[in-house]
Amino acid sequence: MIGFYILIGVISLVSWIISNTLKKKFDKYSKVSLRNGMSGAEIAEKMLADHGIFDVKVISTPGRLTDHYNPVDKTVNLSEAVYNQRNAAAAAVAAHEVGHAVQHAQAYEWLTMRSKLVPIVSVSSQFSQWLVIGGLILGAGAGQTGFGFTIAVIGLIFMALATAFSFITLPVEYDASNRALAWLKNKNMVSQQELEGSTDALKWAARTYLVAAIGSLAMLLYWALQVLGNRD
Repeated sequence: MIGFYILIGVISLVSWIISNTLKKKFDKYSKVSLRNGMSGAEIAEKMLADHGIFDVKVISTPGRLTDHYNPVDKTVNLSEAVYNQRNAAAAAVAAHEVGHAVQHAQAYEWLTMRSKLVPIVSVSSQFSQWLVIGGLILGAGAGQTGFGFTIAVIGLIFMALATAFSFITLPVEYDASNRALAWLKNKNMVSQQELEGSTDALKWAARTYLVAAIGSLAMLLYWALQVLGNRD
């Protein structure tokens, strides 16, 4: 158990480091002005048009690094800084989110799979750990059998779905970044220096998802050992 807590501590530390590095990278490349003078919103709208997508709206959303694509109402939601600013960081983030819109329009299989899991995971992830812990408590006096064990296993299944969701998210995010960078380069939207900044920013953003997936897997394995490893 001590080893598990050390692992979780290391993952939490790495996650914190990557998150803070991402913010620093964003601040750094926010100072690299685009030679074409386009804002993040204009970059997003042009990329959508270049891919023949005209039913997706680009809107501004409050907060910092709150950018996302919503497939339900078909909106590219850009944080206020990305929406309005005209720099390498804004271009990278805006193009990345449009990359998700392109995935949606082209029925990219990994995005389709993730979208189907969203309603399930959004509910199950809230209760999975409590079900496991509750099941272990209920089953403590029955030798890890019976009703308590069943409840714990259901919790594990919910955890497994969340972990699967985390790993399915990885190709979705990496592909969106690849689409974004390819478009920025092929359409000469950025200079070589601006492209390097955009690439670096998206690389660190992708690492946040990788650490989250590893952390989810570590948590699943730990609780699986607690539930299944001590059975007679």
